[in-house]
Amino acid sequence: MTGQLRLDDHLQRYSETAPHALAVAGAVDAIAAAAIEIAGLIASGDLADASGLTTGRNSDGDLQRDLDVQADAILRRCLGRLPIAALASEEMREAQIVDRQGRICIAIDPLDGSSNIDINMTVGTIFSILPAPDDLSLAFHQRGSAQLAAGFVTYGPQTSLVLTLGDGVDIFTLDRKAGCFRLARSAVQIVEACEEFAINASNRRHWDPPVRAFIDECLAGVDGPANHDFNMRWIGSLVAEAYRILTRGGVFLYPSDARPGYGDGRLRLTYEAHPMAMIIEQAGGSASTGRERILDLSAQSLHQRVPLIMGSSNEVRRVEELHCDPLLVASVSAPLFARRGFFRL
Repeated sequence: MTGQLRLDDHLQRYSETAPHALAVAGAVDAIAAAAIEIAGLIASGDLADASGLTTGRNSDGDLQRDLDVQADAILRRCLGRLPIAALASEEMREAQIVDRQGRICIAIDPLDGSSNIDINMTVGTIFSILPAPDDLSLAFHQRGSAQLAAGFVTYGPQTSLVLTLGDGVDIFTLDRKAGCFRLARSAVQIVEACEEFAINASNRRHWDPPVRAFIDECLAGVDGPANHDFNMRWIGSLVAEAYRILTRGGVFLYPSDARPGYGDGRLRLTYEAHPMAMIIEQAGGSASTGRERILDLSAQSLHQRVPLIMGSSNEVRRVEELHCDPLLVASVSAPLFARRGFFRL
């Protein structure tokens, strides 16, 4: 890995390109430093028993684990050294105004997928960087298309940082010996051929008809409209699903459904769906609610939830077609596909 471009060199070059660039570069560098510390914390053997313990519920009612709190504290400490206008976190009830002279605002999910910690699966950190508006109370009510940069870190067999600065997607991998991130892949593009889909199929009975119709098409394989076979995946960690799509293609669906509390989707728009949508689009894919482009949405509240379908543009477009055309939904929900599906009602 020695000799590959270092993240700090990449950020130094970027910092000279635009008015906000220096502030954005400083924020990404601070998040990378925090990620190295979090990676060490997660990998530490003496935390293996305690890291998955719940400590209560966060500001939005989800179970909060010990490492959620620790990761949030590390990120806030590292970012606290910078002139950031406003900061928001999944672990905070409300956004915090930090420096009214700051040029950027940052939203973070400190430890996505933390429910998987106790089974040793990939978890991560997600971040979104926005310009500071004149009225800082509106900092996290901007459209996703306003983002200056976005990224996520995966803590798995490798610690990888996926980053877009608005001009493509690059992946950096942690060089543990040197204590820095080095460029592993540049100008990442999502492959056009979609051979994998990811969804929690146990919730099929709760899905809206368009989602059922799409999954039935996937399950029909070469005998259905898609005309090719798919593999099904479900990791249950947004960062891991996104990394898989960037690495080998596919589509991920976390739709709204009929269960109490899931009618508006489950992922958070500001610090989960927005940054992921920017990354996926910068890599040539698409991200949608099934009806609307994610980056066209603006949050009405900090912890607003939203459905998320992301990945291969062709597949995301197909899901949107099914949501927008009731006749099409009826046609693909015909007995032919009900008989061939694995999840017939």
